[in-house]
Amino acid sequence: MAQTPPSEDYAKARAVVEDLMRIPAPEGVQETYKARIGGIDQWISVRGQDRTNPVILFIHGGPATPQIPSLWQFQRPLEEYFTMVNYDQRGAGRTYGENPPDQVAGTLQIQTYVDDAIDIAEHIREKLGKRKVVLMAHSWGTIIGMRAALQRPDLFHAYVGIGQVINTMENEQLSVAYGLEQARRHGNKEAVAEIESISPYPGDTPLTRERIVIARKWPQHYGGLSAFRDGSNVYHFGAARLSPDYSPAERGFINDGSLFTLGRVIDEFLAVDFNDVREFPIPVVMFMGRHDYTTPSAPTARWLDKVQAPSKQGVWFEHSAHMMPWEEPGKTLVSLLSHVRPLADDRTPAAR
Repeated sequence: MAQTPPSEDYAKARAVVEDLMRIPAPEGVQETYKARIGGIDQWISVRGQDRTNPVILFIHGGPATPQIPSLWQFQRPLEEYFTMVNYDQRGAGRTYGENPPDQVAGTLQIQTYVDDAIDIAEHIREKLGKRKVVLMAHSWGTIIGMRAALQRPDLFHAYVGIGQVINTMENEQLSVAYGLEQARRHGNKEAVAEIESISPYPGDTPLTRERIVIARKWPQHYGGLSAFRDGSNVYHFGAARLSPDYSPAERGFINDGSLFTLGRVIDEFLAVDFNDVREFPIPVVMFMGRHDYTTPSAPTARWLDKVQAPSKQGVWFEHSAHMMPWEEPGKTLVSLLSHVRPLADDRTPAAR
């Protein structure tokens, strides 16, 4: 019996995912398009079962790890209650592939990413006829999201941080300490030697991409990225292979964009510190993974306890590390419905 070539198997699998993700409801919206944002073309995905639902603008992590290729893994249930907006940031994914790198390289600064997020929020408000949107962010994206919320609170009903970065250097210290402790506990001499080769970490030695890779490797191996897993290389980083939004050629933009971006933002990234932010202008909800040692949750819980905000809520994900929407998609949905959707009343004050 003749075997189906692997390429045909993948094409058939992508077709199944594409049909699963199709939104046939006449009240719904399903668009992936590029828009001129911040002087470049950026790819945007807008999906939801009902245009009248509240809008969530979701800022992906990384730097330069686009979320659109993995939406099919967790987002479909959220689309029944929210219109979900995602975009590939400058230097990331299809946006990286859309623009000449030499035109983008000099713009890779945190404030430019913040300006982009604000511009996209404005664009989406006009496109969907909304007064405000919910701003949600993951990992690296929480740096952009926090600053956007602080800069333009008038645009947002609430802010949701997932794997929030409060102080990058403290996160690095906690993460690598966890990796070393776990390596010693498991008698992993290879891991101990690698971690000790970059110690003290972060220390005074420049944080090169190579040092960061080593520092990430072992905490993630011991479940600091996805709880109880040695990393997320198959289920998450392989998601684009079945994504209907990314062609095989476009998958290469994911790694290329990461290599292009990280070195250009690393210095600003390492200087991030929100500990001095004691007042937050809009309601804030933090999703915190109990086992997160990529952006450890303890600094976020401590910050949330001290900050003053119109309302604040911390939600612990007991079976997650850093990848909460993928690890506990059901709890992600329930938490958004319980703590966020009530904040997203888009009627004008006079109509309430």
